[in-house]
Amino acid sequence: MKLTRYEQESILNYNAGEQTATLYTRDKAVMRKLDTLVADFPYTYKLIEQDEVSKTYFFSKSYVSYRKPRAVSDGQRERARQMMIAKNRAKEI
Repeated sequence: MKLTRYEQESILNYNAGEQTATLYTRDKAVMRKLDTLVADFPYTYKLIEQDEVSKTYFFSKSYVSYRKPRAVSDGQRERARQMMIAKNRAKEI
């Protein structure tokens, strides 16, 4: 079954009273990442339910992470811009 981009949702659920989290997803990219984690770390990440379009995973909520946006200086931005210009010119040749 083909899902629209809007229907490819992920829902992370945890609370303050428990040490575990569940992640329900219909997003194939998220499924691939979590399937790799399940295979590599079977005692930490578990696949607990699946159907033809979705999967549900179970893991410690300590693995849920929130990060600050990356701060890019003007110098870094200019170097990245110059690298992209050089890369595009190389493709044209």
